[in-house]
Amino acid sequence: MKVLLIGLGRWGEKHLRVLGELGCELWVADVSPERRAFAVRAGVPETRAVADFRAALPHVDAVDLVTPADSHLALASECLRAGKDCFVEKPLTLTAAEGRALTDVVRSTKRVLQVGHIFRFHPVTQLLRDRIQSGTGGRVRYCTGRFAGFKRPRTDVGVTQTDGIHYFDLFAYVLGQKPTAVTATLRDFLGRGMDDLGFCAVEYGEIPAFIEAGYFAPGTYRDCVIVGEQETLAGDFGTAEVKVLANRHVQQGDAWNAREGAAETHKASGPEPLSHELKLFLDACAQRSESPVDVEAGLLALRVVEAAHRSSKLHRRVLLSEMC
Repeated sequence: MKVLLIGLGRWGEKHLRVLGELGCELWVADVSPERRAFAVRAGVPETRAVADFRAALPHVDAVDLVTPADSHLALASECLRAGKDCFVEKPLTLTAAEGRALTDVVRSTKRVLQVGHIFRFHPVTQLLRDRIQSGTGGRVRYCTGRFAGFKRPRTDVGVTQTDGIHYFDLFAYVLGQKPTAVTATLRDFLGRGMDDLGFCAVEYGEIPAFIEAGYFAPGTYRDCVIVGEQETLAGDFGTAEVKVLANRHVQQGDAWNAREGAAETHKASGPEPLSHELKLFLDACAQRSESPVDVEAGLLALRVVEAAHRSSKLHRRVLLSEMC
């Protein structure tokens, strides 16, 4: 597979490594001479490291887009119209309106587009999903998720759109239900015009999920808890562990007792998430099949982001049906 990687920033460097490991014939495009030089040192032939992505388009089968969100609509649209399948890092686009425009391009060109919601491909996610689908824990009551820690803010979108969005998509995938409403509190403490702290209660039908994203808490948190009637699942994406706790409340007469059951820790194993999702993208391109995270999934996650912003601004619960 001949692939053009557009964007060689911090995350683009990881894509460069993984695409090489997957055996792709690589072209790269970046406006920075320093970043192109990095790619050449990593093994990309100098003739395939270009400043203008258009110079590479005739030579490749697919495009991997790892650039700021405000460039996604224009770049992906041009690549799709040139007949190239596209992998687009999340968020799909800067706004839901742009996402709808890109959805129209995907439909008209009939090309493969996959959105980089990487948490779907983490081994922890598959373990959680399998456990929920097995029904052993009973009905899911609620979920929590944290993507937080002290770090440098992203400069193109707010923290809800870059970090909270991971869980918006993750819970939709794990629970098998679409989000229906959002109640959110967002803050811009750094005064950049973008949120840097977000607390979002996202409803997936009858199941609420409480999601924290922010740049201030000490440490690094990439975890979630899914509480069921018969057991609780605690997943840690950093350690790749899932704790299964058979805790439940038991009624005795008019009283309820909190009964702590057995606790098990499972180590989730599997391929590197980025490698797994990019391989599935390449397979979809080769087989002309649907991608595992299509443009509609990327657009839905964006609609949750915008519902969160509306909720925080209006100080009320916002239905997804209200969002265009």
